[in-house]
Amino acid sequence: MLGVIGGSGLYDLPGIEGVRAVRVTTPFGVPSDDLRTGRLGGVEVAFVPRHGRGHTILPSEINFRANIYALKELGVEFLVSVGAVGSLREELPPGSVVVPDQFIDRTVARQSTFFGGGVVAHVSLADPVCPVLSATLADAAQSAGGAVRRGGTYICMEGPQFSTRAESNVYRQLGADVIGMTNWQEAKLAREAEMCFASLSMVTDYDCWKEDESAVVVEDILRILHDNADLARLAVAGVAGTLPAQRACGCASALENAIITNRDEIGPEARARLGVIIGKYVKGEP
Repeated sequence: MLGVIGGSGLYDLPGIEGVRAVRVTTPFGVPSDDLRTGRLGGVEVAFVPRHGRGHTILPSEINFRANIYALKELGVEFLVSVGAVGSLREELPPGSVVVPDQFIDRTVARQSTFFGGGVVAHVSLADPVCPVLSATLADAAQSAGGAVRRGGTYICMEGPQFSTRAESNVYRQLGADVIGMTNWQEAKLAREAEMCFASLSMVTDYDCWKEDESAVVVEDILRILHDNADLARLAVAGVAGTLPAQRACGCASALENAIITNRDEIGPEARARLGVIIGKYVKGEP
């Protein structure tokens, strides 16, 4: 199954069949909204709007754990995250697309792990996206007519305010290519959930470092997102039609050696709370 996290513009995926709303409650609370499921390109697809329908949830208010857990519970193995980003590089103008392969975390107020509460695990994030899914996504976006940058560093800020010029220039010095407010928690949790993860980052502006451009305004972001909505839909449809039948990457076994806690010390409550995540490694009664 292919999971998609994005905005309401992706409800209308080309060729999707049998769309239905699914309400999921997780041990970590409720997702941003009902999930939409259907069939696209020969595979099952599940979609969740990260900010809720009507865009009512701030980036810092998103229940990332519930969103990823719900997708995992439905059977998602491949996860594509679609979102708006600002460009920190001259060569990445508004309207272009980046499929990043690295992240820098500048958030301070978010839950970004399923673990804790009696269970300790440390997954590797040296390479935080799935190389196979990212290449598939970049190919699909390029085939859909996008100007695609393969690879790059996404810096995730807390928000909801945009950067100061000083911050924007610091992020450039750190080596970041684009800036957003959501994808890093999704990437972390997808790795813990053993999903293949890739990000389709839609460039809407030059952030505010580029002083010969106007500062970031929401109207411009929404206009460019609207203009690129078809590209995002076609890219997701292209991915759905070309997913591998078997996963050969390491994403599917990310937790195999990551759970540090002695299995006998994991109690019934933790086993129930994390069953969807750790069930194949922690079986039976404590």
